[in-house]
Amino acid sequence: MVDASRVIAVPGLGLGVESWRPVLAEWGVGEERVRLLPGYGLPVGPEGVRAPAELAVDLCATLTGPTTLLGHSASCQVLAHVARLRPDLVDALVLVGPATDPRARSWPALAALWVRTAAHEDPRQVPVLVRQYRRTTLRSMRASMDVARRDDLAATLAAVTRPVVLVRGAHDRLARHDWLRHLADGGPDRQVVEIGGGAHMVPMTHPGPVARGAASALSRLR
Repeated sequence: MVDASRVIAVPGLGLGVESWRPVLAEWGVGEERVRLLPGYGLPVGPEGVRAPAELAVDLCATLTGPTTLLGHSASCQVLAHVARLRPDLVDALVLVGPATDPRARSWPALAALWVRTAAHEDPRQVPVLVRQYRRTTLRSMRASMDVARRDDLAATLAAVTRPVVLVRGAHDRLARHDWLRHLADGGPDRQVVEIGGGAHMVPMTHPGPVARGAASALSRLR
């Protein structure tokens, strides 16, 4: 079982506390365990967009001890840098739909794969997504993604020594199975969990399977 008192979740690009609320609820954890960052729930300020490694430094300053960090999509890159920079602050990483597969780094490739993935998403989540995107702002999302897509997650995870659980929805074209397999092969104590029927937004659409799958994998790695 996951220690609820040691969990911190960071939303994916443009998302807010709503994106992690269902998974955290499965573990009996409230949204106070969610940390928002510029581009990831908060608008980018006048100082401009910051790289994942820079955001990781800010996040490290808020952690007080070994923590299970939950990331989704582009925020997985931020959390990987946290584990690289301060392994003493990280108990384990749970990375859901991790970006960015080198095959999806260009804007045309990202757009094409997003369209293919969206076809498998639950349309009922659209109003909730729109509210979150408006709060973060599309300008902040685009600027943050432009930086994040150049960040090499595989290289960062190669320097991570903490346990890593990699989670994807079976229909996620942005985080394909062979990409997660590649990330898992890059170091010890790593497991891949696939959620049947889900796509990229599984923390919102399939919270039960995500929570159970991640908890089970963590118990095997520890």
